[in-house]
Amino acid sequence: MGHSKANKAESHDRVVSTAAARFRESGIDGIGVADLMKEAGLTHGGFYRHFASRDELVAEAVERALQDGGRAVQAVENIRQPPAAVLALLVDGYLSAAHRDSLATSCAVTTLAGDVARSNERARSAYTQQVGTYLALLTKLIAGEKQKSRRMKAIAALSTLVGAVSMARAVNDEKLSREILKSAADALKAQLG
Repeated sequence: MGHSKANKAESHDRVVSTAAARFRESGIDGIGVADLMKEAGLTHGGFYRHFASRDELVAEAVERALQDGGRAVQAVENIRQPPAAVLALLVDGYLSAAHRDSLATSCAVTTLAGDVARSNERARSAYTQQVGTYLALLTKLIAGEKQKSRRMKAIAALSTLVGAVSMARAVNDEKLSREILKSAADALKAQLG
């Protein structure tokens, strides 16, 4: 790859990474192209050398944000403990104050749900694929019973994880926020463990 092509690829990657983080923090409509380009160290005028449209950037940034979740799944799958212990670690990590507070690096399934529902088909497909990845992991970690029953529990568990983090972020009472996270974690571990 030539020097200018390498620089263009590096710049493109920086814009997508910046957008993935900012979209998780502020929502897809929470930051404009000019500010994203500036934060990535580029000029607003260079945007169209990298993307055909804002929708293309949105799709790539959503895909990137969701890829981070894919790496998290791989990390969980590499933990060498019994499935019940891994499930408890996953629940505690997801429903932690640190995850709640780290919007730029947190799970895009939670942070981008509302935005992706109103987004383009490419972003929605990437989101759907990541939900499927999480459901497969949870289904594998949930003990006993038949596959269909474990999948139903996995869907309920993922919905609880995503909903609890969303609510914990939205309330303006720290005590209530922590109570939401702890109650959801305790209930999930009791139901699934």
